[in-house]
Amino acid sequence: MAMGRPVRLVLDASLLLEPSATGEAAAALRPGAEALLRRLRYSNLTVAICYVESMSTHESGFLEKVASSHSFGCMPLLAKSGNRSPNESMLEWSRTSSCFYVTSRADKGLISELQIHNWRVVSVGNEYNIEVPGVLNVGMLQELLLTLATLIKRRGAFPIYPSKDGLIFVPLSFDLPLSSQLQEVDMVLHKITDEVVKIDPNCSIDFPKGISFSAGMSEIIRFVEECPDFCIIDPFKNIYPLLDRLQIQNILVRLKELGTEGKPKLRAPYSLKVDNFHDGELDKHLTEANLSFPLIVKPQVACGVADAHNMALVFQIEELSNLAVPLPAVLQEYVDHGSKIFKFYVIGDKVFHTVRNSMPNASFLKSSSGAEPLTFNSLKTLPVATKEQQLQTRVQDSKSVDADLVEESAKFLKGLLGLTIFGFDVVVQEGTGDHVIVDLNYLPSFKEVPDSEAVPAFWDAIRQTYELKRAKAQT
Repeated sequence: MAMGRPVRLVLDASLLLEPSATGEAAAALRPGAEALLRRLRYSNLTVAICYVESMSTHESGFLEKVASSHSFGCMPLLAKSGNRSPNESMLEWSRTSSCFYVTSRADKGLISELQIHNWRVVSVGNEYNIEVPGVLNVGMLQELLLTLATLIKRRGAFPIYPSKDGLIFVPLSFDLPLSSQLQEVDMVLHKITDEVVKIDPNCSIDFPKGISFSAGMSEIIRFVEECPDFCIIDPFKNIYPLLDRLQIQNILVRLKELGTEGKPKLRAPYSLKVDNFHDGELDKHLTEANLSFPLIVKPQVACGVADAHNMALVFQIEELSNLAVPLPAVLQEYVDHGSKIFKFYVIGDKVFHTVRNSMPNASFLKSSSGAEPLTFNSLKTLPVATKEQQLQTRVQDSKSVDADLVEESAKFLKGLLGLTIFGFDVVVQEGTGDHVIVDLNYLPSFKEVPDSEAVPAFWDAIRQTYELKRAKAQT
């Protein structure tokens, strides 16, 4: 097949329909089919679903709805004298495109005819391998994406967000042995922070000690340890500090090493680690840490466990006594910031930022707290300022942040962290204009950065990291 030709993929109904849903039973997709279709929808492949023209109306209608909902084509196969054969569209496609037909049905006549017209046939989950030369037999539906990516790679097409640099993104499946999958890829992009199963609260926080990952993630970690030249984005050891808010604080404190003469002050928030809320000298420790109320109280564990985002805003020391925030915890200054937070995203050498509504100034929160600490989950129940509260404060916009200064800090943090992709949050303190970095995280969603900007930067960063790793391995 010619390099660079468009790729067309036809999925036979037998691959998608639940076999038990036959006759008068409502048609349904087999397990794993919906995930496959969802991922194929965001590829650059032209995808169609086919079914035999004699199929029942309720089954063919169901498949047409499925195809339409995923922006796929849908078409019947011809049935001549009881034998299925490709329609005219399929024959025409083979003249201009690289074509793949995926089935779970052993129809040797149809397969042979497709092969005559240069179609590549993949059989999935067939109890008996299709013994036709050239047919690739795959055991499970979950293996199909990686199989297609491997086949198409040799033909110049790039499923799942193509790049001009020839990169392919394909999901690994934890339902299958990872060793064989990892041998087919050049690098792995991961988010290890989403694969934390538990963290031992009795263990000193010195990651990865005391942390348990999912079975799949643990297998990837073992593979990388055994194959140190394998490219992983990003190295696990560089991410572990971002699981710990105290370590994050220690990283951010180093921002003072940046020269900011003639610019706003760029700093970490003042903070203090506590192991219990009943320390008789807590007042003294707060003063030494340059802290005064109100304070925001955060668990030291930053992510990966259910209560990592359970926080509280306290207005006086007595409110700490029965606080439902996990220990150890970090007490952090609450910065009045005009209800605006600036979210910065670092992708390789590129830095993007967006503006989002945030918590109101402390005076509004205190008046609504009813003389009680204000508890919340920062992912689910963050108290965002109302429009009225925003109007009563000095409303800030993107011009109020010194983007050049923060981009300089992004490069500084990139060097400290050794990460390709990370994000951080900045607030501008009312009155002083201090730029305070209040959070640091790995592989954020980038949902507020336009795809036209984020995707090229994303691919460039991955490519550059891979080439640097490969060059290092060759020296």
